[in-house]
Amino acid sequence: MAEPADGADLEAASEGLLLMAAGDEEGAAEEIVEVVDLEAPGPDDLADEMEDVDLDEEEADWEDVEAEEGMEAQDDSEVTFSKHTASVFCVSLDPKTNTLAVTGGEDDKAFVWRLSDGELLFECSGHKDSVTCAGFSHDSTFVATGDMSGLIKVWRVDAKEEIWSFEAGDLEWMEWHPQSHVLLAGTADGNSWMWKIPSGECKTFQGPSCPATCGHVLPDGRRAVVGYEDGTVRIWDLKQGSSLHVLKGQDGHQGPLTCVASNKDGSLVLTGSVDCHAKLVSSATGKVVSVFREEAIVPKSSAEEAESNSVESLGFCNVMPLAAVGYLDGTLAIYDVATQTLRHNCQHESGIVQLLWEESSPVVYTCTLGGAVCLWDARSGKLISEYRGHSAEILDFALNKDASIVVTTSGDHQAKVFCVQRPDR
Repeated sequence: MAEPADGADLEAASEGLLLMAAGDEEGAAEEIVEVVDLEAPGPDDLADEMEDVDLDEEEADWEDVEAEEGMEAQDDSEVTFSKHTASVFCVSLDPKTNTLAVTGGEDDKAFVWRLSDGELLFECSGHKDSVTCAGFSHDSTFVATGDMSGLIKVWRVDAKEEIWSFEAGDLEWMEWHPQSHVLLAGTADGNSWMWKIPSGECKTFQGPSCPATCGHVLPDGRRAVVGYEDGTVRIWDLKQGSSLHVLKGQDGHQGPLTCVASNKDGSLVLTGSVDCHAKLVSSATGKVVSVFREEAIVPKSSAEEAESNSVESLGFCNVMPLAAVGYLDGTLAIYDVATQTLRHNCQHESGIVQLLWEESSPVVYTCTLGGAVCLWDARSGKLISEYRGHSAEILDFALNKDASIVVTTSGDHQAKVFCVQRPDR
């Protein structure tokens, strides 16, 4: 076994190597040789070097790396769909069999694919702008895709072929009728549109001259509630083409509408806005029953922070008189509809993008800008479980009928399928 060399041996060896290197370069330009001091650095030298290092900066860099790795490392998903080449904005599941998904993205593409293995069924081709809306008809016969420019296409799922298209104004929202082959949409010019598919027979509902930012067909299939950028809300009679109720001024919102929803029988409507208010409205009378304002757990540190908050999503529970409101600051508020009182504030680490209630239990699902899907028990306000897998924010999600599968889309260019394990089922 070789013995360790002492300092003198190391110095001699280094000089020998340098001479050999210089000898090899004979005939070449004169070599500049730097003699390397192989002595171990003393404490003073180390102290000098340490002064030049910004430890806080290095620590911060490592924290960033660890945070990024952490976000990517945990993947609870069963299937990943990776055909998109940019952010995936929207997802919808086929209601009849719950075996297919349609996703649309910033790459101007929409795909219909199988949940079980992520297998592509067909591409909904021909869009020239980001696909921001996509959904199946009530019986899963058709799938509609809509892009930001207002080009809407409808495809027959079994034949995988386009059967209808229409160019409206810049698209804000799109939704199928709950009982028939009728498609509704809202555009930036303030109009809401309704088409019979595949005939294309059309009716328009003229709102104020500002974008119709969100809309929802009520469960009776005869009325639709539409929210506008000027804070007004209209309940439309779909057959007559006339507005039954207009909520404006004090009854409306003080900022653009972001979301609308109705309870199971359509008697109550919830409206949400960037003004941070959610309003409970009787669909029969058009009167505001109650106004839900966020009761912050943590006081806002600045006016700017308070201003940037908004209602992002809301919805009613089917099995208990509860409603949920999700805010951009990460607060999930659970309200008792009967008494119009706050029951729970559930806090997320990042902003809520969307919420969905389970069909047949008081469990509400949220997806966040932090890339998490959270399940909350609305009775207790307790977190049941959390699922992760995306390396960027979740932009949309969908839930199958028995709430065993969640499908998410993200800014990481992927869609993911999560199998939800619930001990109480």
